[in-house]
Amino acid sequence: MELPAPLRQTVDRLLEGTPLAVLQQAARTLSERYRAELRDGRLHMADDLAVKAYLAARLPATYAAVRASLDALAEALPAFSPKTLLDIGAGPGTVLWATAGMWPGLERATLVEASAAVRKTGAWLAGESGLNVETDWIGADATLELDGPAPADLVTAAYMLDEIAPASLPKLVDRLWALTADTLLIVEPGTPAGWQRIIEVRRRLIETGAHVLAPCPHEQPCPIGPPDWCHFSRRVARSRVHRLTKDADVPWEDEKFVFVAASREPAARHQARVLAPPRPGSGKVALKLCQPDGQAQERLFTRRDGDAFKRARRADWGDSLPS
Repeated sequence: MELPAPLRQTVDRLLEGTPLAVLQQAARTLSERYRAELRDGRLHMADDLAVKAYLAARLPATYAAVRASLDALAEALPAFSPKTLLDIGAGPGTVLWATAGMWPGLERATLVEASAAVRKTGAWLAGESGLNVETDWIGADATLELDGPAPADLVTAAYMLDEIAPASLPKLVDRLWALTADTLLIVEPGTPAGWQRIIEVRRRLIETGAHVLAPCPHEQPCPIGPPDWCHFSRRVARSRVHRLTKDADVPWEDEKFVFVAASREPAARHQARVLAPPRPGSGKVALKLCQPDGQAQERLFTRRDGDAFKRARRADWGDSLPS
């Protein structure tokens, strides 16, 4: 997966003239902050250079993770077609681009982002790239100032819960759900810590009466336990500037992520979810599945399983598996 061409070209224009060594150092600093999950009162992207580092080093991967999560949401709720989007912790509009690509009928987007530098860049990217969505950028702290936005068909928060104090998470989830007219999507890094946050969000949403759409095929307690954790992966194509910024030789990278999508409407149907890379063999394939009955287990499919084997052989990590 790669960025939409208009966005990629506009990002490249913005990065022109920034010395590579400066961009690489800023990307390393940004990556260190993300990995350490720092909550030191400073914004990860407080200035223009940090924003450029994000665009060069992180935007392709976060876009891919969000788009993959939206794909799963759309599969679970085929009739869903949002006209309005509310994105909390919007960054430079990563979710906006993924959503507009998924649902071209998106009309309006409200983007809440604390960093003025990020808001400025996000608005410029949307305008210069010709994104045909009416946007409203709001400067606000997601943990303190969510009284202004109106409810939206789709509410999202991607890669931002690591900046929230754990004690503030339940209140934030309640507020996000109150702003959700139809469907809520939360995406986090595919780390054990990110998964634990998603588990807490999922539990809170179920308590409020939300219907879990994906990735879980049930609303029972998560059957996965440490040291294992639930997460998924999406391969991302690296552009030239992406490779140079990360000083990488390989033209791709794998972004690990985890998510939960919940709606005021139940899923059309629940199907098992593939929780790990398939293990193929001669005339067989083993899949680790999260199942509608609330259990997670490895299942072996052989040629004798007929059509079920054919479906299992085509399945990949993160796919749903029709029964």
